[in-house]
Amino acid sequence: MSIAFSPTILGVIIVVALLSGAVNGVAGFGFAVVATMALASVIDPATAVVLMILPILGVNLSLVSGLSGQDLRTCGRRFAPLVVAATVGTVVGMAVLDVLPEAPLRVGLGVVSLAFVATTQQLFSLPGLGGAKERCFVETPLAMAGVGAVSGVLFGATNVGVQLVAYVRSCDLSHGLFVGVIALVFVGINGLRVGAAAALGLYPDATVVAVSVAAVVPAVLGVEIGKRIQVHVGDRFRQGAVLGLLTVIGVRLIAGGLGVF
Repeated sequence: MSIAFSPTILGVIIVVALLSGAVNGVAGFGFAVVATMALASVIDPATAVVLMILPILGVNLSLVSGLSGQDLRTCGRRFAPLVVAATVGTVVGMAVLDVLPEAPLRVGLGVVSLAFVATTQQLFSLPGLGGAKERCFVETPLAMAGVGAVSGVLFGATNVGVQLVAYVRSCDLSHGLFVGVIALVFVGINGLRVGAAAALGLYPDATVVAVSVAAVVPAVLGVEIGKRIQVHVGDRFRQGAVLGLLTVIGVRLIAGGLGVF
């Protein structure tokens, strides 16, 4: 899983972290999926997942600072089953990461990216999607535990937590509170992931750790840039840009995994 960090690769990592942070600052989510998918299209997918753990933590720490103490306590109690189940699932997902073959993982990441686009876009409705959300995305401890566990496994193995985002979005929160809650959920999970990644031997060497730490800076800077852009960008354009980017990345990942290019 170790790679040679040439100047070109380091430049790509900086640009990806910066742009993904800007996407997150504008949309309120998306850093993990955009950054991981983009990096996985040019380097080993498993390394891309591990490399982004610390930047994801940094981004969410910067976002959760926008929550008041009362919001933190209220949301912590309200979403506790979701956080606990997602944390357990995340450890399971990380445990299998190092044994996943590269080509199928690349294809899987691409499929997840396109699935996220398909379920988020609003141009046409998907058969059965509304019913599935009504059955699964209810705010009960059991539903939270189920969504959290499944999402945690996927997030641990791929850095993609779209189910968690979709679930919290369904809870009728203001945009500011939605952003804060998403950040709060992922801060707890990613804090654990840092230690779990080290314990499971997912960091192949100190260079990967150093690059991951360094990538936190452009990631957080990108978030601040995105926050300033957000007030000038309409919801439709914002969502279209994010989903368009993820579509391109998803197609590239699948094609690369299948050996098309």
